[in-house]
Amino acid sequence: MREKQQGPGYREIMEDLKNRNFRPIYLLMGEEPYFIDQISNYIQNNALSEAEQSFNQIVFYGKDTDVMNIIHAARRYPMMASHNVVIVKEAQSLKGIDELLHYTDKPLSSTILVLNYKYKTLDKRTKLFKSIAENGLVFESAKIYDEQLPAWIEKVLKSRGLAIEMNASQMLVEFLGNDLSKIVGEIDKLIITLPQGTKKITPQHVETNIGISKDYNNFELQKALAQKDELKAYRIALYFGENQKSSPFAVTIATLYFFFSKLIVYHYVKDKNRNEIASTLKINPYFVNDYAQAFTSFPIAKSLRIISILREYDVKSKGVGNYSATPGDLLKEMIYRILHA
Repeated sequence: MREKQQGPGYREIMEDLKNRNFRPIYLLMGEEPYFIDQISNYIQNNALSEAEQSFNQIVFYGKDTDVMNIIHAARRYPMMASHNVVIVKEAQSLKGIDELLHYTDKPLSSTILVLNYKYKTLDKRTKLFKSIAENGLVFESAKIYDEQLPAWIEKVLKSRGLAIEMNASQMLVEFLGNDLSKIVGEIDKLIITLPQGTKKITPQHVETNIGISKDYNNFELQKALAQKDELKAYRIALYFGENQKSSPFAVTIATLYFFFSKLIVYHYVKDKNRNEIASTLKINPYFVNDYAQAFTSFPIAKSLRIISILREYDVKSKGVGNYSATPGDLLKEMIYRILHA
């Protein structure tokens, strides 16, 4: 997982917060909102007691306030509490944010000012950024790559005393995408439903409790194609065609495009060592066998033709050159052409 930051990392920040080692300013910025929300919410819910929050905590929204309101609130001293907490959500929408420099150059040690600057980063060349970095804390969280998600899920579960089979982890990624908050929410629900004494989550657990089929998903389709298992591939295509709500055609195309694009790279890697392949393709070593099988099934020329086929059906799925075929019909046709490319 790639957690990029200017200063301390996420776990270090959370550890300090739990030990009540607060900084006067927190600039939480970057493309991945999950870690920003976790840090900000922890401060909002735990820096002060519920009774202290009434007089000593205020939450602003960047699009609905201005810099002077924030500075005025930050310069207040706490009333019968250790800290005054000021949280600015959607700080990326705050007009004239650079004017906060009037406060950040000399922040009060009794105030905790939290700036949630989501989906963007504050220009690191500005005086404001340098002022916050010097007098407070900057945390930058980059978006996690899709191929890093299974390892991230494994890490989350390990922190809760559980393991997960790689197939089960891949099922969660395919079904839930890269929305970390959604993934954690589903993991929480899954843990509650696990039989007592369970130490490892299996595909069966995921299928039973989250509703993702362990036999009919894009991961299994990918494996079937890699092995040129026509019967299995057509069965999955038929299932997808009848269950487009849970198995949308667009997601299948994107998954296969990702797989065959990396297969093309695999063809050009001279050292077929497992770890070398995993590093070059940026995949978990667990999945190297799928690419090794596809390597023998689909020579480079066929792999390139398949990329063209996927692009063609992506366009057709959007209605271009297709006037009557259903997503299910297109999928079955596409699978046939891939297998006979």
